[in-house]
Amino acid sequence: MGWLKRLFGLEKPQNAEVNPTPQAVPQTSNANFAPETTAPSTATQSIPPERLGLNGEYDQSGLAKRVALAFDQDSQLDDINTLWVAQTGGTVVLKGKVPSQDILNRMVSVARSVNGATGIDTNQVTIG
Repeated sequence: MGWLKRLFGLEKPQNAEVNPTPQAVPQTSNANFAPETTAPSTATQSIPPERLGLNGEYDQSGLAKRVALAFDQDSQLDDINTLWVAQTGGTVVLKGKVPSQDILNRMVSVARSVNGATGIDTNQVTIG
């Protein structure tokens, strides 16, 4: 079972990417708060990189899902099922058990390569 399926109950979406192009998010008008800006706003707002989903959409757990996808795409990591991926802001949090330090190092390297990852927390990982 793949990472996305095990952690999030998701099949890999078609066109899913580890580092997708962000979709534009329409910005709402501030007319109620700033009457001087009553003209309708056509501006768009970008999605923070840690909230970018698998297809470039806004996703609260976007970074964790994209790290899981990256693990699925790595032949050394795709069959590890004793580790979980979460996120706190831009920090990727790894929890659980891995068979070796080399595997953990590989996971940290892959997670760091995902856009939006500002740090990797391995304090809750055991080796063995």
